[in-house]
Amino acid sequence: MIYEFIIILLIGIDQISKLLALNYLKDIGSIPIIQNVFHLTYVENRGAAFGMFQNNQIIFIIVALVASMYGLYYLHTKKVNTVGKVGILLIISGALGNLIDRVRLGFVVDYFDFRIIWEYVFNVADIFVVLGTILLCIYILFYDDNKEKQK
Repeated sequence: MIYEFIIILLIGIDQISKLLALNYLKDIGSIPIIQNVFHLTYVENRGAAFGMFQNNQIIFIIVALVASMYGLYYLHTKKVNTVGKVGILLIISGALGNLIDRVRLGFVVDYFDFRIIWEYVFNVADIFVVLGTILLCIYILFYDDNKEKQK
């Protein structure tokens, strides 16, 4: 039950940040925080990461649901250390956070715009997925007991 609570908490953080973006950025478009470096920019993303695969909402919904269900199954049935657990929890939370947008709005709300180093606009859920993927890779490479059993 603790896993589900953490997921709900992280999704809540993501959804509150997107609600703020909808309420305060949608009509403005972009607010420079540090001119030409970091802006808060409202974007309606109908694609996946980096705007790829535009207008394929049903595929994204199915992938997010399947990945989230498998992640929860894995957390509840396999022995996973803290690095792996946090990685899986972050990925699930990010996937479901963006899934909520897709189902509710038909697009994902993006707003972080680091234009000096990155041309893409992203959100908290995207950060969760990226950090979770990094942690999951670290877990698989350095901690996963199944690697040793397969040798």
